[in-house]
Amino acid sequence: MIAIGSDHGGLQLKDAVRSYLVGRGLIVDDLGTNNEDSVDYPDFGAKVAAAVSRQIVAKGILICGTGIGMSITANKFPGIRAALVWDDFTAQMAKEHNDANILVLGGRVLSADAACRMIGIWLDTAFAGGRHQGRLDKIARIEEDVRNGRL
Repeated sequence: MIAIGSDHGGLQLKDAVRSYLVGRGLIVDDLGTNNEDSVDYPDFGAKVAAAVSRQIVAKGILICGTGIGMSITANKFPGIRAALVWDDFTAQMAKEHNDANILVLGGRVLSADAACRMIGIWLDTAFAGGRHQGRLDKIARIEEDVRNGRL
């Protein structure tokens, strides 16, 4: 299962992404928003990030106007590696090198075709492990040090 969420600036792209994911045979948990009324992106970023952080779902996709606000919000949660991507290469590296568990997209800067292509790359790319795992382990230790007041 994959959770998706957006604010009003990402709603149209979220709807296209949901259709794409269902077409790939994935179960999608759409955590909103579901209309064009102005909303605050942190509310929806937090819903998806919490679901991934608590391992209710394995992955998430977040969309706001640029993706910046959703990235900032999601990365506040323990164990989250939310990556804002803008092209095929960054989508591939988000998974291959960073094992991103949340992909973040800009609804006002990407077409639906480009976004769905990047999602496909992210979903189909394997994490390379090796030296990249060591770096993720360092990030986890930093997160732990911050949580325990050592940093």
